[in-house]
Order: sequence, then structure tokens, then C-alpha cells
Amino acid sequence: MSVNGSEEIPQELFAGGGEMGALIRSHDWSLSALGAVEKWSESLKTAIGLVLGSPYPMFIWWGHQMINLYNDAYIPMLGQRHPEALGESAFKVWAEVWEVVGPQAEAVLKEGKSSWNKKALLIVERNGYPEETYFTFSYSPVPTSDGTPGGVFGAVTEETERVLNDRRLRTLRELGAETVTTLTVEAACGVAATALTSNAYDIPFALLYLLDRDRTQARLSGTTRLAAGTIASPEVIDLTSAETSQGWQLRQVMETGESKIVEDLEARFGLLPGGAWSQSPHQAVILPLARSGETFGFLIAGVSPLRIFDDDYKGFFDLILGQVTTDTFNPVNSGLSQNLPCMAR
Repeated sequence: MSVNGSEEIPQELFAGGGEMGALIRSHDWSLSALGAVEKWSESLKTAIGLVLGSPYPMFIWWGHQMINLYNDAYIPMLGQRHPEALGESAFKVWAEVWEVVGPQAEAVLKEGKSSWNKKALLIVERNGYPEETYFTFSYSPVPTSDGTPGGVFGAVTEETERVLNDRRLRTLRELGAETVTTLTVEAACGVAATALTSNAYDIPFALLYLLDRDRTQARLSGTTRLAAGTIASPEVIDLTSAETSQGWQLRQVMETGESKIVEDLEARFGLLPGGAWSQSPHQAVILPLARSGETFGFLIAGVSPLRIFDDDYKGFFDLILGQVTTDTFNPVNSGLSQNLPCMAR
């Protein structure tokens, strides 16, 4: 009996391997660099069995072409590259980061040299866009019968969520610890902008605008990584003019009291600061600063070009908004002018 033109792999060979065990059994290996399964070495079969039986994300890159085999727990690391990544060369699967991870893998095959990496930053494109990710991973050799390395055994943990959470909590702590001690709006704006400056990964740029008493103009009161007076950071935005307010659409946010995502930043304003990244942000979020249900200002923050604006990211900005509203514009400052300039670049 054959599957895809090749001899069917016995069920007991890679039994208990979940989805990947079934995929490996049904794959037509005769057309791959590994050749038919009956020609595989016992060391390769044993290594695959160990990987498939583990609940920990693991993979095997076998031979000089580093043919990719992996278990169920490794599937999330691949994103949209699964299941096509099965049987493909690792240097094709991870082409965009091979300059970083490739030399270590090649050292395993050539020298039998193991390696370990902790929370390594990798910009991968596993879901159709460049993405900031962090991985802790190790490489070690899989020996053949004569003791020489036949492939690379890898174990990996994705640390992205942990790194992002730690970084964002640190930003919130810094913002809260500093702004609560300020005595003037001018000082509060400066401290808030400086605190936001410390996180160039999640906040490529930020702008603080405060409404005048008539709520017809928004005046720039703080900047982060974006000079005042550019097309994206005018000193004053007239909310009565559709022409001058359409860039950031502050009037809509003031009227609805709800945050708003602004798309296509480059088309609107040209290239903007990417913070820690070389790419210009594609999105920004406008958050209303409100007191007793009435908007009195706005925080405009760039969204990282290497992250999707998901619920966690939105929650981070909501917490920043709450911190800025509570501490930066606290009752101590309520009687002071809200139009004092403060800049942090």
C-alpha cells in the first residue's frame, strides 16, 4: 500500500506523535533529500521518536541540507509556515534569521559544537509580517553510528510574551513612580514624556496634547522621539477646521470619548520615528485624556511596526492612559495652567 506514491510508514514507527506523527507517516519522503524511510538511519528514527514523544517544543534538522522535522509543541513557533515546513531545509524555513541562527547550527554539524541562547531577539515573518520575537533555544548534535554528527537536535521556548510583559510593566512602574511626585503640569508632562521615552520598542513616538478652555484647540504639551512643529506634531491643532484636524482626527476622539487607531501614517505624515526599529510605524493610537467623563487632552502613541495591535498591546496603552490621567494631571496640578510646554526627545 502506498501514500502519495511512496511506501506507507508502519503506524508503530512514529506512534503517539500526535498531529506531527501522522504527518510524518503520510509524507512522501522518497521525494525529499532524506529519501525513503526504509533508508533512514536508526539514529534518525530514534531522534524523531524522542522528539515526537516530548511535550516540549523540539525539532531535528537532519543532514547537510538540514531537513526540518518537529513535534506538535513546535507548531506555534512556525505559524503559517506549518505544515509546509515539514521536510523543508531549515535555512529556507528560517531564511530571514539564518544569519543569526545558521552559524550555530552549522557548527553542530561541522564541529559537534553545542550552543545555547537565552531570550534571543529574532525578527521572523512566520505570520506574513516582520515580527519581534524572543526565543530561548539550544542546539546539540545527533550522532550517527560512527559517532559523527548526523543532524541538529533543537529544544526551544518562546519568550516573546514574557519579554513584552516585563518591558511594559517596567514602563508603567517608571511612569507611576515619577509623575506622582510632580508639583506642576510642566514638570508632570516632562516626566511622563521621559518615562515613555524609555520604551523605544513599544512606543516609537508619543505626543501629548491638551485642550484649551473653549475646547477648540489642542496644544502640544509633550513629545517623545518626535520634534515639535513637524507635519505630524503641530504646535496647535484647530479642532474647528476639518483641514487641520483630519491628520490626527482629534475632534472625533473628543466627541466619542473613545480611542482610535490611525492607519497609513506614512501617507499622512511621511516617515516617522520607529524607536528601536529602523522601520517607520504604520499605525498610531489616539487615546483621550478624560476627567469626570470629559476629554481634556490626548495621548497619541505610535504602534511598533513589528507588533500587531492586539488586546495585550491595547491594554498596555489603556494602562498608560490611566496612569497619565491619574498622576500627570492629578488634583495637585488641577489649578495650574495646562498649556505649559514640555519636551523630551
